[in-house]
Amino acid sequence: MAAMCRVLGVSTNGYYAWRTRDLSVHAMRDAELMKLILEIHQKSKGTYGAPRVHAELTIGRGVKCSKKRVARLMREAGLTGVRRRRNRGFTRRDSKHDLAPDLVQRQFTAPAPNRLWVADMTEHGTGEGKLYLAAVIDAFSRMVVGWAMGERPVAELAVEAVNMAIWRRKPSAGVIHHFDHGAQYTALVFANTLQSPGIYASMGSVGDALDNAVAESFFATLQTELLDRRQWPTRQSLRSAVFAYIEGFYNRHRRHSTLGYLSPLEFERRWYLQGETDTQIPAA
Repeated sequence: MAAMCRVLGVSTNGYYAWRTRDLSVHAMRDAELMKLILEIHQKSKGTYGAPRVHAELTIGRGVKCSKKRVARLMREAGLTGVRRRRNRGFTRRDSKHDLAPDLVQRQFTAPAPNRLWVADMTEHGTGEGKLYLAAVIDAFSRMVVGWAMGERPVAELAVEAVNMAIWRRKPSAGVIHHFDHGAQYTALVFANTLQSPGIYASMGSVGDALDNAVAESFFATLQTELLDRRQWPTRQSLRSAVFAYIEGFYNRHRRHSTLGYLSPLEFERRWYLQGETDTQIPAA
């Protein structure tokens, strides 16, 4: 050891003093934060980057720290989030049916829950063939309020998803339900489903993702954070994973930048608790 110290130009006393010296307050704080960061990153199944980890620390757990510090610690530990890419969606218009007007005009904001819903459908392959997912999302909180999965992209799948949304949310008449020109949404059975509870149908233009941006955003997130991260041997394995993602993570825990890094459930809970309405808080 004495020879190594001579080569490095340090004294042996200095070396042993360094070995026995306590960690600095800053280093101990970094170590404490790192434990929390690892826990949060693991809980997000490796999807959270520094902004959402920082939000979970500060908003969710009341820990005071800067976003730069979180980013540095994650970088040193080799922790990264997943990067979202555009969803591989599909739209097959049925020209035999009338089109609904565009009641949204790309204004995907709502002053309260159950004022504007958006819907879309996506597909993903498994070892047994494709699985299709139809979803209904409340534009106010980005909560997935209805969904359905099946082996074929049929209108009944879209109907099942909106029926779940109606059953769960029990909306008053006047909800705008926005979707694309897919044959599932222009089918007569789907139009009839909307009429009974007084839901207004709305459609954007063909082939323009911005005309259904909230739904596109959800499916792109799902694709990146779940679907593309592993192989799915069976449809049932994918069904179970999608269910767990939507109901166990996305609605209840996933922090959204558009919601001030709150989860959809927490965003709605805070809105109802502000006394804006006497309506009972709906279940997620």
